[in-house]
Amino acid sequence: MPEQSYDTIAAPAAAELVEKRSRFLAEIRPVSDESQCAAFVAEQKARYHDARHNCSAWILRVGNILRYSDDGEPQGTAGVPILEVIRREGLTDVAVVVTRYFGGILLGAGGLNRAYSHSAKRAVDAARRVRMCRCALFMLEIPYPLYDKVQLLLGQHGAAVLDSAFGVDVTLTLRLEASALPALEARLTELSGGQVRPVLLGEEFAAISAEGEK
Repeated sequence: MPEQSYDTIAAPAAAELVEKRSRFLAEIRPVSDESQCAAFVAEQKARYHDARHNCSAWILRVGNILRYSDDGEPQGTAGVPILEVIRREGLTDVAVVVTRYFGGILLGAGGLNRAYSHSAKRAVDAARRVRMCRCALFMLEIPYPLYDKVQLLLGQHGAAVLDSAFGVDVTLTLRLEASALPALEARLTELSGGQVRPVLLGEEFAAISAEGEK
């Protein structure tokens, strides 16, 4: 069965943690491929060129790609904890970079693990999540006498109007969560006596719900 939805973030977010005088600067970004992830890491390394470590992790939906880097920290103490936060939070198509400025006090493996994990979690918590759902793109041709009733029905089913044209009939281009289209089609057939039927144009993933701003 094709994937129906996934969770990601709407925009970059950042957070900071200080642990025994070490500063951990965490940033999370939405990404779609590994070139964007690599560019993000390079950007942070250039921005914080005087920092000791820029550790990272990401999860990409296409190809189910998971990557992480300890960037000089002891193996398993930085990249893996960041990756586990992303995975635990159920996010995909996101990358996290945590920059560390060493404060002169050694944290030990356990301390590093907790610090990188908490930093990544703070960045995740600062981000606005969105659920991306598989949506159908479709067109309707509606006779004018039925337009108001069809418009009301579309609103009840949560269909988003992307474009409209008023000619001999009203032509609407719409987007709706794919799983909801059969029910809408049945209602349209009942309402119009079969005059109004969706013409499928394609499918795409789109954000149909989101958390409030944090």
